[in-house]
Amino acid sequence: MRVLIVGAGIIGMTLAYEWLKKRSGDEIIIIDKESHEAFHASGKNSGILHAGFYYSSDSLKAKLTARGNKLMKEFCYSHNILVNETGKLVVAKNENEIETLFELEKRSKANNAGAYIISEKEAYEIDPNAKTCQYALYSPNTASVNPREVCKVLRTELEKKGVRFIFNTPYEKFKESYDFLINAAGLYADKIAHQNGVGLEYTMLPFKGLYRKYLGEDKIKTQIYPVPNIKNPFLGVHFTIMADNTIKIGPTAIPAFWRENYTMTSRFNLNEMIEILTLEAKLFFSNAFGFRDLALYEMRYYIPSNLINEAKKLVKRLRGDFKPLTPGIRAQLLNKETNELVMDFLVEKKENQIHILNAVSPAFTASFAFSEFVLKDIT
Repeated sequence: MRVLIVGAGIIGMTLAYEWLKKRSGDEIIIIDKESHEAFHASGKNSGILHAGFYYSSDSLKAKLTARGNKLMKEFCYSHNILVNETGKLVVAKNENEIETLFELEKRSKANNAGAYIISEKEAYEIDPNAKTCQYALYSPNTASVNPREVCKVLRTELEKKGVRFIFNTPYEKFKESYDFLINAAGLYADKIAHQNGVGLEYTMLPFKGLYRKYLGEDKIKTQIYPVPNIKNPFLGVHFTIMADNTIKIGPTAIPAFWRENYTMTSRFNLNEMIEILTLEAKLFFSNAFGFRDLALYEMRYYIPSNLINEAKKLVKRLRGDFKPLTPGIRAQLLNKETNELVMDFLVEKKENQIHILNAVSPAFTASFAFSEFVLKDIT
């Protein structure tokens, strides 16, 4: 069988990896419109390996993240990729957030994620710079890796197994025949699905994540995250310790104006901007899923001091400069019929086609387990 995978990100490549475990004799071609693998979200995320405690137990995220964490670490250790076993503290800014902390602990137990409530004193012992109110949630299984290194090694392993990569080739320009299509095109997965009559009720609503690198002397020892609003899929501005121990703050969740709106000039697409701004205007005026409140809150992060001050709420000391980093774009799916964000992973199948419509965070962490799940019926 000849299998075409659209998208050379972490999901497209782990799907190829899993397919070959099941059907090693098949021919797999991975195409991508960019010049190399992991060009977009897979290479621009923080490389955090999440433990899986954020998600309600009936979700795919809950079912796949803890196992994905384990499988990703196994892949990294077996291929000499550095895993920075940092752990994570989720800290409460005030008493009102404590109830959600305990809800996250319940989810952790249900999801086998290994996170648990500790006292403020115990949080101090883990990281003296972390600031919390009475309690914190500690996640020993959270870690970080270099996502570009992971994807580069994975591409090399796939090429050794005979997978052919073709870059600078959009789906519309690929003219070779194939027997099975896997759409893992990220920001454009909905467009490819629509061309095949799949997922017509969905569209991509991109969000921009701004980051800044911390250059000061007041360090942190663990990932430090705020208590999130568990009604939406964003985790809030937090501290990330990357694989090389670089510290950064972010990301934001600012509504983007077009799909690859990394900067105000990058890859400008007028048609996309009209389409997305029309959609965002509708969501803004109806305030569907709190979009107006979210947009107004997040837009203020275009002023760097607002982003820095938000991060400062999580720590006791933070003195020093910050340097802007390359933004990321979150390929977040929206249900146009209900005007709701799709909170979970979403996969739709049609005959000899699989469409990965929503593979947002923690898709990088879950990728190997996610690919097992998606291809479980392939024999």
